[in-house]
Amino acid sequence: MKNKLSLFIVLLVSSILLLAGCGTSNGSDSGSSEDNTFKVGLEAGYAPFNWTQNDDSNGGVKIDGSAEYAGGYDVEIAKKVAEGLGKELVIVKTEWDGLVPALTSGKIDAIIAGMSPTAERKETIDFTDNYYKSNLVMVVKKGSKYEGATSIQDFKGAKITAQLNTFHYNVIDQIEGVNKKTAMDNFPAMRVALESGIIDGYVSERPEGVSASAANENYVMVEFEDGFETSEDDTAIAVGLKKDSDLTEKINEILAGISEEEQTSIMDAAIKNQPAAK
Repeated sequence: MKNKLSLFIVLLVSSILLLAGCGTSNGSDSGSSEDNTFKVGLEAGYAPFNWTQNDDSNGGVKIDGSAEYAGGYDVEIAKKVAEGLGKELVIVKTEWDGLVPALTSGKIDAIIAGMSPTAERKETIDFTDNYYKSNLVMVVKKGSKYEGATSIQDFKGAKITAQLNTFHYNVIDQIEGVNKKTAMDNFPAMRVALESGIIDGYVSERPEGVSASAANENYVMVEFEDGFETSEDDTAIAVGLKKDSDLTEKINEILAGISEEEQTSIMDAAIKNQPAAK
């Protein structure tokens, strides 16, 4: 009897360990289905698309492994997607250059970070339908000689930069005689460089330009009559997913339920709620 009981206990423990092992398996890319979470990567430094804040005000979501929170347009979209998938949203703060590697390695389930579905990126990852579309602008210092520019060619000789590994940096070459400066890692760094005179302006998308000028009276957004030539994919924003992800169709259905009017409303609120620029 004792031997039978011991054997039963051994088999029971083995079964529990086997089940526990199965439970921690990562398996598919269906949104961390094993633990019912939806891990979203973003840099939390590209207001009004995404930013870092100290609390959960205005819908902020806790950043995984941090005491800080993330807010912004991307976060609001991510919340809607996670809800539509029936999963718990987890925000994973990731440097811009690390987003695609984090996705392909399985560290995150999706990139919702103001990312454009460019042809180059499509070689590595897939994208959903668009969840925003905007135009390129230039952010300059208020009172500078570039404040009244109407054409990108008005920036001849100007010290201009953009974020590293974005199409924003490539389009600078369309300006004849421009002084193209080294690309920078993030937008806070570019704002500091603009403030200190290291650069005369940086290329951005309209929401970030509105955000920068609204948050700091020293910045002005310049929109162009004669602007940058871009493709539709360049100025669109979509969710990045692993190649052949089974989430693509599901997320497209969710995004289709967010009207253009609602997108505008969410973006307007994000611009209003953004933290002050440093």
